[in-house]
Amino acid sequence: MPLNHTRWRSVLPAAILETFRARFPRRPLLAAANTSTSNPYLRSSRAASRAVLSFFLLLFWAYFWLVAQNDFNDFNWLVYNHSGEWRDETIPILTSTAVGFSYITFLLILALFHISLGQQLNLYWVHKVGVLATLLTTVSGFVSVNDIWGDEWEIILVSLQFTAPFLHIGGLVTVTAVSWLVAGYVVRKERSNFLVMVLTIYILVLLTLCLAPLTFTCPCIMDRHVLKPPPVIIGRRGAPMLAPENTVMSFTRALQHGANSLEADVTISVDGVPFLIRDHTLRRTTDVSKVFPSREHEEASSFNWTEIHSLNAGHWFLESDPYWTVKALSAKDRSRIGNLTICSLVEMLRLAARANSSVLLNIRKPSSDHPRFRSWFMDTLWTLQKAGISQKKVTWAPDTDRGRVRGLLQTTNEKLSVKEIRHRGITSVTLHYRKISYKDIQAYLANNVSVTVYPVNEPWLYSILWCSGVPSVSSDAPQVLQKVPYPVWLMSHSAYNFIWISSDLVSVAVVMGIFFFQKWRISGMQNYNPEQIMLSAVVRRPSRDVNIMKEKLIFSELNNGLGSTEELSLFPENGLVRYSHGGLSC
Repeated sequence: MPLNHTRWRSVLPAAILETFRARFPRRPLLAAANTSTSNPYLRSSRAASRAVLSFFLLLFWAYFWLVAQNDFNDFNWLVYNHSGEWRDETIPILTSTAVGFSYITFLLILALFHISLGQQLNLYWVHKVGVLATLLTTVSGFVSVNDIWGDEWEIILVSLQFTAPFLHIGGLVTVTAVSWLVAGYVVRKERSNFLVMVLTIYILVLLTLCLAPLTFTCPCIMDRHVLKPPPVIIGRRGAPMLAPENTVMSFTRALQHGANSLEADVTISVDGVPFLIRDHTLRRTTDVSKVFPSREHEEASSFNWTEIHSLNAGHWFLESDPYWTVKALSAKDRSRIGNLTICSLVEMLRLAARANSSVLLNIRKPSSDHPRFRSWFMDTLWTLQKAGISQKKVTWAPDTDRGRVRGLLQTTNEKLSVKEIRHRGITSVTLHYRKISYKDIQAYLANNVSVTVYPVNEPWLYSILWCSGVPSVSSDAPQVLQKVPYPVWLMSHSAYNFIWISSDLVSVAVVMGIFFFQKWRISGMQNYNPEQIMLSAVVRRPSRDVNIMKEKLIFSELNNGLGSTEELSLFPENGLVRYSHGGLSC
């Protein structure tokens, strides 16, 4: 006859069940519990909290460096100005970020397996140290970047104009998946204030994600027929990824890769010759430490043109490889780069005139004790006339000496109101992408003010500015932007609204379904106590195996020492087994 579970519950001693549980304890996957701790659950929750906090900090940190790739060279340049030594600091940062993020993600995946199996999370001490070290390293990275490169945090807000729709979908998928764990926790526990708080926070996060698109400002959500022509590409110091910045070869490469204009940094030598260099000294981009070792820290403008022209301006590029592009250059290009010298302004202007290209000049005025302090302006104008370039092709920055500039275009690097721009008679602004918003761009364009944005090196940023209607961008990577024939993504308002609403409805429906399913599943499991679950598994075995298991349980109790008056009766379907103080009979 089949086993009667109710009858078994009445005759099976609780001691046997305790023996069974002792023989088959639940063990965590990551590590054994430390029994010396008075509150293992508190210890477990602290370890999990540190791991989760590290994960989210690293996720934000990795996202920051992903979008900040647009400005990697500027970061290295700032570090150089602080330390005086040129080295690529982004390599150790990216390496440590990738290792730390992979490690924490692995631990969290194991933790999710623990939660899904209903087990306690306990970490080995080495993992606890690893999580804590990762957390401290990430926090110190935040502090260092905020000290050296604090303005760069604004790139997060700029990048959201491009990534927000995709982050919205990814967030919905993540929160929907987490609902399985939240629902399992909620339905298992007794009602408490903490339970209500967990459920409330989860619902608020879900609602926030569903309504988040109401706050998005994405220029590329627009109709295709209103998309303007692509922004004109200005070679910022030429094409510094392909050849040393501010050299003839760099400007030539920029024109060959689709740049319509050239931008250069101009300094006046002690004998009145305008030449091109970004830094205040010659240390980083020349071999001045070898040729003039006692003058390597002097201002570049304190040298005469003969001394400047004798310096090599290419070896540093081959040795430091600032953009990780040297290996991709041909042997012929490397040979040419190794023999480059500093470029004068007249050389660059003649190259632009032959290519019928315009130029943007960032002129550094000499200090008051410089011999050309009073004549630098005329030195520059004379150079323009000597080069034979049309004055209408030359834009002068910054917005100074307006009364002396006749026939030349002028631009300002300041973010001014439309009223101030009209008052000064300015027709062009050249601004960093962090200083200008979509609203500012539209206001300038509506008042016939041309806008140039810099530096734009990544396709995603170029796409945002293209959709915003920006006429021109200044780039260190014209060879990259040349390969962007269309914005990376473009979507109409109706299409995006459909995707947004549909994804929200699907997410809410799935979350509700998971909560109902978890409640139904847990309710079904609560109808069985441990004895029933054990016996349900036992009864499916052959009768011989059932008897053997029963005998093992009985003799286990005998070894543990039952009282003299204790008695156990078992009634299998194929026989009768009795245990009493005197022994075992069948």
